[in-house]
Amino acid sequence: MMRDYFKGVLVAVLVAVAAKFLSEHYGAPAMLMALLLGIAMNFLSDDPRTHAGIDFTARSVLRIGVALLGVRISWEMLRDLGPGIVICVIAGVVLTIGFGVLLARLLGKDTEFGLLTGGSVAICGASAAMAIAAVLPARETSERDLSFTVLGVTILSTLAMILYPMLVSLLGLDPELSGVFLGATIHDVAQVVGAGFSVSDEAGEIAVLVKLIRVSMLAPVVLLLALRGRRHVTGGEQGKVQLLPGFLIAFVIFAVLNSFGVIPPALQSVLTQLSSWALLIAIAAVGIKTSPGKSFAVGGPAIVMVVGETVFLVLFTIAVVSLV
Repeated sequence: MMRDYFKGVLVAVLVAVAAKFLSEHYGAPAMLMALLLGIAMNFLSDDPRTHAGIDFTARSVLRIGVALLGVRISWEMLRDLGPGIVICVIAGVVLTIGFGVLLARLLGKDTEFGLLTGGSVAICGASAAMAIAAVLPARETSERDLSFTVLGVTILSTLAMILYPMLVSLLGLDPELSGVFLGATIHDVAQVVGAGFSVSDEAGEIAVLVKLIRVSMLAPVVLLLALRGRRHVTGGEQGKVQLLPGFLIAFVIFAVLNSFGVIPPALQSVLTQLSSWALLIAIAAVGIKTSPGKSFAVGGPAIVMVVGETVFLVLFTIAVVSLV
């Protein structure tokens, strides 16, 4: 069986390596590069020699990467920030997802698309988009919607990394509140790091901490969406939908082990790197499966949704930090 997957997996790995090279040498976001390079190689998705491996990578390797994200989470993060900030961060996640669903209905898109875009903006960008897509009901436009969402949130996150440090300066926020703002609003972890430490070391450390609180919301959100998906199927099909997806259980186990200090720092570093590579390889496969024309066939309302959700999260966070 592995022989059937090998060529397709290898193609996705090579695309991911090329994306990583471009990221490290030219400063472009690795996720964005992997998606774009993958889309350029869409012709391989229908090749019988690579089709099975690319499908396997886009599905199973993705779930491995999401599961390993759990090693970044610990209870100490919640304790260090204090209950007020934690509650506000969680509220921002919930309200942004709700706003995404509302906006989807207003703009004529389905609820699943609102959950996908709202969740990716609210939690952790491309990683959240891939985790949420893994438990949403399969639709004809599933892969197109996922590739668009990853593309949109990655571009917006990159712009935020450049613009938001200037915004916190205009708002006159101190390093602590600057870190809270950046961590609570920027979509992807890498861009949070870039923006936070460009303000100050203190802002950078707090921004990463706040961001990881948002990442920790991935487990309950995906669980609720998995339960929702199970409830929306009937009869014999219901048994085919997992109540608790395996990758979500693994995510929680890793988070608990890390909270109790069971995972040594060296192993945590290795697992974090493995997670990053697995997600990069998976998004390369998603790109390969996506037709270039279909990536932009979502139309103007979809673009309005991702931008609108981002603006909503920013305004909510500004309101929060102004009250602290």
